[in-house]
Amino acid sequence: MTAVALPAAPAVHRRRGMVLVTMALALPVTFALAVTLGSTPIPLDAALAALVRAPSADPGVQEIIWTVRLPRAITAALAGAALSVAGAQMQTLFRNPLAEPYILGVSSGASLGVAVIIVGWGGTVGAFTAGISGLGRLGVVVAASAGAGAVLALVLTLSRRVRSVVTLLVVGVMVGSASTSVITLLLVYTDPQRAQQFISWGLGSFAGTTWADLALFAPVCLAGLGLALAGVKPLNALLLGENYARTMGVRVRLVRTLTLAVASVLAGAVTAYCGPVAFLGLAVPHVARLLLGTADHRLLMPGVTFLGAATALLCCVATQLPGSGVVLPLNAVTTIVGAPVVITILLRSRAARTGLAV
Repeated sequence: MTAVALPAAPAVHRRRGMVLVTMALALPVTFALAVTLGSTPIPLDAALAALVRAPSADPGVQEIIWTVRLPRAITAALAGAALSVAGAQMQTLFRNPLAEPYILGVSSGASLGVAVIIVGWGGTVGAFTAGISGLGRLGVVVAASAGAGAVLALVLTLSRRVRSVVTLLVVGVMVGSASTSVITLLLVYTDPQRAQQFISWGLGSFAGTTWADLALFAPVCLAGLGLALAGVKPLNALLLGENYARTMGVRVRLVRTLTLAVASVLAGAVTAYCGPVAFLGLAVPHVARLLLGTADHRLLMPGVTFLGAATALLCCVATQLPGSGVVLPLNAVTTIVGAPVVITILLRSRAARTGLAV
């Protein structure tokens, strides 16, 4: 038995390595698609000339690439990677396949902050929802960050007093539900036009970010991704439970706090600049595990990063409906992509088949 099993291990490692390389290669391919495809398709050679600012580049194409499509593609890649990595962290920490970045109420807190500023300063926020940079956009980003930060502070405070991750999960869900209820009340008593502005923001979008926005958004996402990749060893220990992790010398409470903080910052940053983007953080980690055939975070985290970014870029392309002037809501596209994955996970779950809670 042993003689047969040993030769198989290198083959498994090679296959996983090939899958990881394929995920990495998918990122530049999907990035190129996001830059060249849109309501006005741009040939690849023209796009490359515009990217390098060649003398032969069409000024109109160069304006489209550098002002609209390049910031949008970078935003999509960063947001997809951030949400997917946060989702993988949450699913491991809570040992729940349906956990996702916004389960702790961070997104709801960000949405509450935006609802407050829209209700109070709807005219200014209209500029943001139209994708125009300026004080209105800055106000919304600050409000979303403040709301997400307030919920994060609450969750981190509670995590020091609550030992059970299940209890913490329930608390997060309750905080999110309370925030959503307050949002509903605010929208009931506000002007319908302002309420529509909030609904439009809630549909999610990778468009409208400027280079000034990316100057803050990109470092936050990259720092969060770096911290997540650096923390793969304790997450591997947590796969076998907190008691096992303690026997391995893992400081479980510290790891839990840091993981919650990183995941919440990633989700909060994405929500502040892109709105509450659905399903990417829930679906992508499952697809990565299935393709890689392992839950080892040393492979899973890089795979989730590449796959999440590539998936978000494809969703970005799909929202633009290349060749037409129609723009689809981002969350409609991500839901179409993510819902079948979640349903498949539920059907494949042994707990679901036996009627037990997942």
